[in-house]
Amino acid sequence: MSEPLIERARASVEGLTPGYFALVMASGILSIGMALKGHDILSLLLLLVCGTAFVVLLGLTVWRFVAYRGAFNEDFLDPRRAFGFFTFVAGTNVLGVRLGMEGYHSATATLLALAGGAWLVLGYVVPWTAVLGNQQRPVLATANGTWFIWAVASQSVTIAAASIEPVVETGRSALALLAVVSWSVGVFLYAATGMLVSLRLVLYDFGPEELTPPYWVAMGGLAITVLAGARIVEMADAPMVEATRGLIAGLAVVFWAFATWLFPVLVAAGWWRHVSRRVPLRYEATLWSIVFPLGMYAVAGIYLGQADQLPLVGRIAGVELWFAFAVGVLVFGAMVVHVSRTVFVRSPPPS
Repeated sequence: MSEPLIERARASVEGLTPGYFALVMASGILSIGMALKGHDILSLLLLLVCGTAFVVLLGLTVWRFVAYRGAFNEDFLDPRRAFGFFTFVAGTNVLGVRLGMEGYHSATATLLALAGGAWLVLGYVVPWTAVLGNQQRPVLATANGTWFIWAVASQSVTIAAASIEPVVETGRSALALLAVVSWSVGVFLYAATGMLVSLRLVLYDFGPEELTPPYWVAMGGLAITVLAGARIVEMADAPMVEATRGLIAGLAVVFWAFATWLFPVLVAAGWWRHVSRRVPLRYEATLWSIVFPLGMYAVAGIYLGQADQLPLVGRIAGVELWFAFAVGVLVFGAMVVHVSRTVFVRSPPPS
């Protein structure tokens, strides 16, 4: 006999992964990309998905925090899952930036304040609880692709700050400072994370089951660094921006090149996992960690092509955007089926 609906819902909330805000990140960045290419209706539909997902996930997260504090705290202590909390920061800022494109600059500022505060708190709490405070050693053996989301969250703060800087009358210098500082922090966090994850790959056993979708964030972290750098280049003159504009513009091109190089590597890794080693491809929340990097690569290329006058980069990004959208549609459909089977359908899901 199947469990009642409320019991299945409670079990799903208790097991909710902290990285589920990657759904907000993915739908939001696809919405931004479609808006930049002039596909307004499709962009608004994606914005509706992004906003709805944000509200629902925020409510479920609060429910989980109140009702299942033990499971919530366990995530903070587990280095395999703790860095997923940074998807809240990035998802909040992506939604804010997209709303700003519609003229809702107050919403962008409000969400930036929320995400910025969470970024500061999580930026110290998560590494301490999950890495430095973890009693199990070696912690390096647990490093995975979710750790790159730490850098992604930092760069999302840059993009949100750079987005509202041109439209505010006061505090523009502070926003410029925030943008440059968070971009710089994100670059160093990406470099440090890349080193730790690389060491984990070469020093410890690594099988196809461990090559999870969040490893795509290695490419997404580079792409959002490119986008954040392009937005800084476009900002009005300010002491901090003027001092770093040339450096950031040059590094943005370098990061885009490396992200492009990683693209076929990650595709080959997925082929090795699911085709060569026959790991079943099933829906899991971390699949959104593939959609977001694909969409971010496209949006970053569009902005970089405009900011640095590189039309070829922009054309590549325009084609890749539709590929990202197609993957997003497939993952969304799989998510609907998964939620229907695990929560709403009375008969138990197939084993």
